[in-house]
Amino acid sequence: MENLTLASFKAKVFDFEGSKEWKFAGDKPCIVDFYADWCGPCKMISPVLAELAEKYSGKLDVYKVNTDEQEQLASLFGIQSIPTLLFVPLAGKPQLSAGVLPRESLERVIAEVLGVK
Repeated sequence: MENLTLASFKAKVFDFEGSKEWKFAGDKPCIVDFYADWCGPCKMISPVLAELAEKYSGKLDVYKVNTDEQEQLASLFGIQSIPTLLFVPLAGKPQLSAGVLPRESLERVIAEVLGVK
């Protein structure tokens, strides 16, 4: 899992300043975890995301965005509660999910939305 800054988000996920139309910049589907260090539910989902990042290594990227440090990114996606996960398929629009999802639900989204088996 990799922590993203504004610059690395634009390079790896979406350059929102260079394009108004969604265009994914990555070469693998990804999950972006919008979190904060003080957030209890964020701490609960973090180890699950780390396990999934390892399980799907080479097929899926998992990124983290600290909403306290990257306020512009949180604002861009309208993040109002954390954790919020952004699921980004290679083609098509990304999907947001607020709150903690159980591992089984995450695996289903990875298969159905991101197309990763």
